[in-house]
Amino acid sequence: MGEKIGFDNERYITEQTSSILERVRRFNNKLYLEFGGKLLYDYHAARVLPGYDPNVKMRLLKELKDKADILLCIYAGDIERKKIRADFGITYDSDALKLIDDLKGWDVNVLGVVITRFEGQPAATLFKNKLERRGIKVFRHRYTKGYPTDIDLIVSDEGYGANDYIETNKPLVIVTGPGPGSGKLATCLSQMYHDYKRGMQSGYAKFETFPIWNIPLKHPANIAYEAATADIRDFNLIDPFHLEAYGETSVNYNRDVEVFPVLRRILEKITQTDSFYKSPTDMGVNRAGFAITDDEVVREASRQEVIRRYFRYQCEYAMGFADKETVQRVELFIKDFNLSPEYRRVVAPARQAAVDAQTCEGKGNDGIFCGAAIELKDGSVITGCNSPLMHAASSVILHAIKHLAEIPAKIELLPRTITESVRNFKTEILNEKTVSLDLEEALVALSISATSNPAARLAIEKVKDLRGCEVHMTHIPTPGDEAGLRRLGVNVTSEPNFATNNLYIS
Repeated sequence: MGEKIGFDNERYITEQTSSILERVRRFNNKLYLEFGGKLLYDYHAARVLPGYDPNVKMRLLKELKDKADILLCIYAGDIERKKIRADFGITYDSDALKLIDDLKGWDVNVLGVVITRFEGQPAATLFKNKLERRGIKVFRHRYTKGYPTDIDLIVSDEGYGANDYIETNKPLVIVTGPGPGSGKLATCLSQMYHDYKRGMQSGYAKFETFPIWNIPLKHPANIAYEAATADIRDFNLIDPFHLEAYGETSVNYNRDVEVFPVLRRILEKITQTDSFYKSPTDMGVNRAGFAITDDEVVREASRQEVIRRYFRYQCEYAMGFADKETVQRVELFIKDFNLSPEYRRVVAPARQAAVDAQTCEGKGNDGIFCGAAIELKDGSVITGCNSPLMHAASSVILHAIKHLAEIPAKIELLPRTITESVRNFKTEILNEKTVSLDLEEALVALSISATSNPAARLAIEKVKDLRGCEVHMTHIPTPGDEAGLRRLGVNVTSEPNFATNNLYIS
């Protein structure tokens, strides 16, 4: 069937780079550019804009690296409460460390890390110590006094002036960080304050991908962004300042529109001149809409993303991470598009696989029957279910790679000698109660089998072909299944059901 493409990366890089450099020139060759969204591994954008390279921003940054310094912001509160980045399953402070390593891999160095709204939180202090002892510069920014109402206090030595000043040498300073609310904007404005006190002129702009300002407000790509941020109550709207200034409609989101009057006054107070910006849209550098090559492909991909978010929030609600209002918001988006969860092609086959498991020896722990389905790149849907031998996730992945390798069903990928060895290790050595293999364990067993089994060797070569495929499960994946699915790079959703009646799953 082939993957449908709706986005042109090369055009995007060309237009975005040109727009950024033009903005740098506009501000006397000193621009603080707030990077919204993820700098690396932007899988949301890749799912919504088929053809979008998840690392396209990094490719763009490499084009600019001789002209750019990078600052990484992280909110002390996110470190303290161990906020998780969902697509990697790691905390924001770990994500910051990973980002520094990843940037080094691209031959791009981080100038320093800014811990924002730092009030001496113990976990944030430990994080600071860890970085400094590894040779990373760390800067601490306090909560800005007077924000958001007292402009005179904000733009003073007690406000932005109380923060550490970060010496930068290049005309472009990219300010990024994990997640929303990381303090990127305050860091940019604080730096501008210090620059102007030193007699240097500098400016601010924002690099955004979503919402896409020059497509309709209710376009599925913009709705998918609202669904992605339903937990923090973001919503899109027509930028009223842009409409008033230019008579043109453009899409922005509530936080930028709400803060704009204050932000404009702060900029005017810092620079002592009228603001160059007439609207939040003016502040953005966003050429993503101009790189959409097939609108219908993007619309369909975005509708699918809304359904993925619906399942994710339902599971987070079941686990206590999300509230009912978040789930209800995404339910409304689905209804607005006249969709149902079953519009996702893998949902019905996964549910049927769980039903079918009840008629065979498919019973897993606690008598719970689990089903899973994967849609391959050629459009075929493969199913699997749990059994005394393996989890549903393990079953569906093994069935999928057997299908791709054209291996007959009766040929075993995991000989009994290997499964018995793993089973004995789990029960006799580790004293575990469950003997069925989760996906991580099944993939390790498969790699061992491949050393002597030609069929397993053939099948394991097909694992890489699963990246980007769609998976649905009737139960929330266990940690071993979730980690395995994440490493395979599949887009997984699940019903808000637990695969065991036990409260503790490890």
